[in-house]
Amino acid sequence: MEVNWIERPCRVVDRACEARALARQAMLTKPPGSLGALESAAVHLASLQGKDAPSLKNVWITVFAGDHGVAAEGVSAFPQAVTGEMVRNFARGGAAISVLARELGASLEVVNLGTVNDPGTCPGVRTVYLAPQTGNLAREAAMTDAQLAAALQAGADSVEAAHTADVQLFIAGDMGIANTTSATALACALLGESPQDMVGRGTGVDDAGLARKVAVVASALSLHADASDAREVLRRLGGFEIAAMVGAYIAAAQRGIPVLIDGFISSVAALAAVRLNPDSRCWMLFSHRSHERGHALVLAALAAKPLLDLQMRLGEASGAASAVPLLRLACALHNGMATFAEAGVSDGPA
Repeated sequence: MEVNWIERPCRVVDRACEARALARQAMLTKPPGSLGALESAAVHLASLQGKDAPSLKNVWITVFAGDHGVAAEGVSAFPQAVTGEMVRNFARGGAAISVLARELGASLEVVNLGTVNDPGTCPGVRTVYLAPQTGNLAREAAMTDAQLAAALQAGADSVEAAHTADVQLFIAGDMGIANTTSATALACALLGESPQDMVGRGTGVDDAGLARKVAVVASALSLHADASDAREVLRRLGGFEIAAMVGAYIAAAQRGIPVLIDGFISSVAALAAVRLNPDSRCWMLFSHRSHERGHALVLAALAAKPLLDLQMRLGEASGAASAVPLLRLACALHNGMATFAEAGVSDGPA
């Protein structure tokens, strides 16, 4: 792709199909709006797929993995070696998302963008090596221009593979020790929020660890306060896997593939994608409200209404995968319920 491919227009949503879906919902044998978010999800999917009978049989999940230099600041409860070890766990089918993908019958791809603990060659893992880790964002820019471009492209390449497989829904997940620190700094910079209001416990740091994270994010924001635009903010504060998700979300919108956003880190990537290409927002559905502190502020900025609130904070696309059955039920209800006329049921007061 060309250097500025992220600025290319996104596919136009099918508003005529959306209107027909809304009209059908009004005719189904139920009080209007009684199925709540299941109704709006079905209508949204119909408009994105351009089909009167939306379907989610073919789902694609990509987990992007990468290590963060800011881990050196002691912001995580887990050592960096976990990122590479989890890549192996994904490949062996032992991670939460591995189990969820099997249960959903979804395709699962893992993309390793660079880990300190190299997992080696693993089945089902695509390696796009950028570096063992990003730069320490509290002391330098996280990525070079070339690394950012390559990470964005890696996300787009996963979407291209999904498009070739004729998928109906794309889900991106993340894996990277210390990536809540990176995502929080990125969200603070994009939203103008303070670290005190955004920083959460991530993998479960104690009170001292939480205070350390707040200080590290504040230091990073001060260091990179002169970042001129959203792309530069992403380069300085993001992570390899976060940038890859940004590229995937924009490429999916350009290809006309609906995306289901996971938790806090995925939502921050979605926010960055929307800042880089505003029309990508139309192609996003939101799965769940994470237990991570700053997620509510990011969701509000995106005017997003997630389907679930299960107090999850695992990442790796687990929350999004958990919401897929609900979306499939939404489609089934939309397509399979009888209308008042078909059922011979009175549709309101005479």
